[in-house]
Amino acid sequence: MFKTFINALKVKEIRTKLLFTFLMLIIVRVGCQLPIPGTDGEVIANVLSNFAGDGSFNFFSAFTGSTFEQMSLFALGISPYITSSIIMQLLTIAIPKLEELQKDGESGRKKIAEITRYVTVALALIEGIAMSIGFGNQGLFGDAEGAKLVMTAIVAVSAMVAGSAVLMWIGERITENGVGNGISIILLINILAGIPDDLIALFQTKVLAEGMSFGIRIVAAVIIIGVMLVIIVLTLLLQDGERRIAVQYAKKLQGRKMLGGMSTHIPLKVNVAGVIPVIFASSLMSFPGIIAGFFGVTAGSEGIMGKILSLLSTNAWFDISDGLNSFKWTLGFIIYAALVVAFAYFYTAITFNPTEVANNMKKQGGAVPGIRPGKPTEEYLTKILNAMVFIGAIGLLIVASIPVVFSGLFNARVSFGGTSIIIVVGVILETLKKIESMMVTRNYKGFLNN
Repeated sequence: MFKTFINALKVKEIRTKLLFTFLMLIIVRVGCQLPIPGTDGEVIANVLSNFAGDGSFNFFSAFTGSTFEQMSLFALGISPYITSSIIMQLLTIAIPKLEELQKDGESGRKKIAEITRYVTVALALIEGIAMSIGFGNQGLFGDAEGAKLVMTAIVAVSAMVAGSAVLMWIGERITENGVGNGISIILLINILAGIPDDLIALFQTKVLAEGMSFGIRIVAAVIIIGVMLVIIVLTLLLQDGERRIAVQYAKKLQGRKMLGGMSTHIPLKVNVAGVIPVIFASSLMSFPGIIAGFFGVTAGSEGIMGKILSLLSTNAWFDISDGLNSFKWTLGFIIYAALVVAFAYFYTAITFNPTEVANNMKKQGGAVPGIRPGKPTEEYLTKILNAMVFIGAIGLLIVASIPVVFSGLFNARVSFGGTSIIIVVGVILETLKKIESMMVTRNYKGFLNN
């Protein structure tokens, strides 16, 4: 990895792109430190103390780079854009007009990207208004009243919407003039920003705590480092693993030339749906907790709502501090696992169409060895795809659950989890592959030069 990065710095064009990406990320982190005018930081700290240690809030906090706690200009993070992109992908399947635009080449994709931007602004506006009302009721805007309160709230909403739009613009500029996918890189840097503080706090409470013997400190440190290494290795295997389906193209005569006859393959990744199923499932389970927190109801509170939130909170899972009485909330993990698997199949179904692939192969004279073209090929691809989706979903579930299990057993609370690590490793790998492809394009040497 480091060798690839060092070699890339030797190429002027790639060096310029890396510098541009770095400068854009500096702007992102500076914006994350600028508070919204008219907001009271102490009120935010008091309100968010209700969420302390809540898994649902930790998930959202990691994605926004901890800017949500500071109520900065980029408090909404890149989440509205990610949500709008997912919505547009789903609508592309449901609305024929959008499906036609997607198949209309570059012009169609530009039109869909334009619609996505408008949806992003609309979602940011809705989220900004909801947050202003929710936190405003808790005293976010200090002693402001009447017209002043209304103007302060309008400024806060405008700042959050503008911040989300700026992040979207920066992401697109990085994609166009920098290295890698800009939105993914912004998400990466936000997650990485919170990891050092979490690790320091984890080591201070679990390794450097007073009253612990030297041997216990060593064991605790080894367990923490070992768990992180296991997660990273499993993520690497999950991201790079693929099943290659061989395809043989028949020879055909065109004029005086014989074309075709080549062999290739269809690469099916083990993790076909990527990290989307975990994000969907985590978001769905964290949403009730975040909304209820605005009204002072948290996991563990009295009443039926408190019990439901305990069932949905990842921090209540695998807790054995009070025996069966606390471990019973682990039933929520079964709901989470079912959602991950269901979303994996759902997302794969809308992004990979075995019928279309089989028909295209048949038109081009291709066939899977031993499988007849047409319907048999479609059934074969569907069977293989279903198996790969299940394996990938279970792999995702294992990686995402390891931090949750250790968090419950050892009471080690951190804002980042398996989902965050999957995103970090995946984005880094994709960015390195992008850099390598750029280097190959500029420095390719044919066999005559060897």
